[in-house]
Amino acid sequence: MARNPKSGRIPKGEDRLSKISITVLSGNREKLQFAAMAASVAAVSGYEVTVFLSMNALPYFLREGAPEPVSEGPFGDLMAEKNLPPFMDLFESAVELGDARIYACSMAMDVMGIKQDALLPCVAEPMGLTKFLSEAEGGQCWSY
Repeated sequence: MARNPKSGRIPKGEDRLSKISITVLSGNREKLQFAAMAASVAAVSGYEVTVFLSMNALPYFLREGAPEPVSEGPFGDLMAEKNLPPFMDLFESAVELGDARIYACSMAMDVMGIKQDALLPCVAEPMGLTKFLSEAEGGQCWSY
C-alpha cells in the first residue's frame, strides 16, 4: 500500500480503515445521536459505512409509532434543549450523501414482530448477524 509522501497516511480505499461498521443497540438519545453523527461524518468523508440496528435501537426506525428517545443523563436533556439535528436526519443524510447502508437485524425484527414495510425508507433489507459480521470483516467496528 502506497503512503502519501507528505502525510505518511495510507489513502482511504486502500486500507482496512476505509470501512466502518456500526452496531446500534441502545435506545438512549446520546448513543443514537453519536452513532448517527459518526455514520454521517464517516459516510460524507468517503468511508464505506454499514449500520446494523438491533434490540432497543430498532423501534426508533419505525414508520409509525416510533418512541421518543430517552436521555441517559443530563447531556441528553441538554441536546434536546439545544435542538441539535435529529439523529434520524443524520442517518438519512449518511445514506443520501455518502456510502452508507442501514440494515435492521432480522432476529430482532422477528422477536418484535416487525415487518420490513414498517421500517423507514432509509433502512435497507433485513440482515442477519452472520452476514453483518462478514460485511464488517477487515474494517473498524464500533458499537453504540
